Order: sequence, then C-alpha cells, then structure tokens
Amino acid sequence: MSNKTTMLKGETTLKTVQPIRDKSKIEQMKTELRKTQYKNYFLFMMGINTGLRISDLLPLKVEDVRDKKHIVITEKKTGKEKRFLINDMLKKEIDQYIEDKQDNRYLFESNKGYNHPISRVQAYRALSKAGEKCGLDDIGTHSLRKSFGYWHYKMYKDVAVLQDIFNHSSPSVTLRYIGINQDVKDQTIEKFFL
Repeated sequence: MSNKTTMLKGETTLKTVQPIRDKSKIEQMKTELRKTQYKNYFLFMMGINTGLRISDLLPLKVEDVRDKKHIVITEKKTGKEKRFLINDMLKKEIDQYIEDKQDNRYLFESNKGYNHPISRVQAYRALSKAGEKCGLDDIGTHSLRKSFGYWHYKMYKDVAVLQDIFNHSSPSVTLRYIGINQDVKDQTIEKFFL
C-alpha cells in the first residue's frame, strides 16, 4: 500500500490508508491482533516500531533478527541497504516471538506449505479486519510504516531524520506521507469561519 490510492488483489474498493493517530487505537489493534494469531500481532509490532515496508518485513527470517543489534536489509523498492536499530523494547518482543523458532524459518510463516512467508494480501486482511473491529476503516499494510513515521515525528519533530529513514526526496513528501500536512490543514480550518 502507498499514499496513493491502491487496490490489492481481491479488493473491490479503492482506499488510501492512514497512520494510526490515536495511541489508544494502537493498543486496541494490539489486543485484537493477539486474539487472532500471535504472528499478526508481531507483524504489527515490527511494522509500527521499524517503519519497514511490508515488502521488506515479510521476507525476514528468524536469523535476520536473532541476537542482532540491527535489522539489515536491501530494500525491495529502492535496492538500497538499510540498517535499522533493534532497541531494547523491540528486542524483548522479538526474543519472545522467536524463542522456539529455528533460524532458517520465516518470521511471518504462512500456514500453507512449508516455510513460506505470508503474502501481502494475507497481511492486509489480518490488519484490515482488526482495524474494522477497532473502528479504523482506513488501515492497511502501509499504515504500519505511516504510523511509525507519524509517531516518530510527533516525538522528535525532526523531519530530516525521518526523511532519511524513509529515503524520501524532500521533507514535504515525508510530512504528506505521514499525514502531518493534513493534520495541520485540518487544525487551521477547524475554527475558521467567516
């Protein structure tokens, strides 16, 4: 999913996904996803805490994160190498999830076949279904990356660092991508009336 209106196979409507702007909704999503499969919860946690694209998350194997200080990937979209620090909080989530998993297994293994990752469509369906139960109708796989960006910006107010993390061409692209421009526009119009 991207900031552009996109359609996944099997979808009948077009929609633009958004970041999750309410921390209580993030907690609700965690709860809902834990009720389904733990890997859905873990996918959500990895996405909102790394900002990696779904196309870069799904191919990860246990060996890519076990006892590592960084997740090191070659981005599918850009072909660029990316290193993402695994902080102590994320390490705890990772260690708990992979405790009984073999190194050569995919982190987000499909229930179909042997040692294949889930598809983007499967990831989308799990996230979208949980989102609906939480009252979020504009959630997709790209919402994880956008939520990471939104909350990173809210915490640090450093668009240059976020632009670099996302490999965006300009700060304005980054702000639009994470929905900050829309928030600012909405705030200026909220009490405006002539």
